[in-house]
Amino acid sequence: MIRLDLVGKKYGPVPFEYTWKDVVLYALGIGAQTDELPFIYESAKGGLRVFPSFATVMGSGLWAQFFDDVDVDHSRFIHGEQGVRLFGPIPPEGVVLVEGGIVNIYDKGKGALIVWRMRAMTEAGDPLVETESGIFYRGEGGFGGDPGPKAEALDPPEGVAPTFTASYFVPGNQAALYRLNGDTNPLHLDPEFAQMGGFPRPIVHGLCTYGYAVRAILHKACDGDVARFKEFKARFSGVVYPGDTLVTEGWKDTGGRYLIRCGADRGVVLSHAYAVVE
Repeated sequence: MIRLDLVGKKYGPVPFEYTWKDVVLYALGIGAQTDELPFIYESAKGGLRVFPSFATVMGSGLWAQFFDDVDVDHSRFIHGEQGVRLFGPIPPEGVVLVEGGIVNIYDKGKGALIVWRMRAMTEAGDPLVETESGIFYRGEGGFGGDPGPKAEALDPPEGVAPTFTASYFVPGNQAALYRLNGDTNPLHLDPEFAQMGGFPRPIVHGLCTYGYAVRAILHKACDGDVARFKEFKARFSGVVYPGDTLVTEGWKDTGGRYLIRCGADRGVVLSHAYAVVE
């Protein structure tokens, strides 16, 4: 049984130190190409830029503490949703302080939805980025808890052409490259392990797919200016395999918000998604 007493427990702050090599490795891990030189070249004119979704790897040091506490069957964990909010561009190297914790556990009947929030700050304590992850734990629902708030309807408008579209091919070695950012789950590399999990072959990391969508939004809605990218939230709704083509579409909504949908060869893979840009 999931430990409800963990709601509100804080982890950290702990330091996360990174260099330009980590930033470039991440960029390559989400498919960046040589025509995206400012994101992969440490001596790029104007300085190296950091993809906003790099924030998702900053809190990796806290996850081990979290999993030690919950003592769960990892095979029943599903990454359901991911959000990133930026307070400013991420520096290309340095030390940040990260802290996180479980902010709620909702009873979804067939499982428990664990809401985990992480914040990265400068060493002076100024906020840099905040992430929120929704982790679905299958088989742990039905405990009589709060089912949680109703999700906002974020479906793109029917019959309306998207404001932008970006299509990216996912190479056969993309998951092997992305795992070097810290997620070494064999599900994404080992064919036998993938088959044990019910997949015909290794699948691409959900956060790799998320990063591909962030690349599309950054280039198509922000003209590559990371200072304009403020927020992105999405639900993982499908599986991506190496060799697929990811198509990210955005519809201009109110203010600086775009409704986002990302699909692969078998259908939609990121849904209930929006981005906020300036």
